[in-house]
Amino acid sequence: MYCDGACSGNPGRAGIGVVINPAGGKTGHAGKSRECRISEYIGIATNNIAEYSALIKGLEAARSMGIRKIKIFLDSELLVKQINGVYRVRNERLIPLFNRAKGILKEFESCKITHIRREKNKEADLLARQAVGRG
Repeated sequence: MYCDGACSGNPGRAGIGVVINPAGGKTGHAGKSRECRISEYIGIATNNIAEYSALIKGLEAARSMGIRKIKIFLDSELLVKQINGVYRVRNERLIPLFNRAKGILKEFESCKITHIRREKNKEADLLARQAVGRG
């Protein structure tokens, strides 16, 4: 799963983008891809709130798709380090989002969250920016 948040201003109009590609792109029944793409305007928010919102929305979608093992790729180094326990979450507005994300992650058999460069997250970034444009 690739996810990203975007803002026009910080805080500003915000959107999220998520691409879920189960089993590395394998197709499901009758040859149909089970890929899920989310592009959603979330209102006025900070960039970090948008990043967490994208992660949570993606985790909820993956869970509803019946995915049990997940690899997550984000270009927000802060979020990755917070979720992985390297950094503490100090911002009071992020703490509930962090707790919600961690709670959902516990429902998966396994999960790995990896920081990637922005260039490797183009699809989710585009979806997030398109959502901002619709806001």
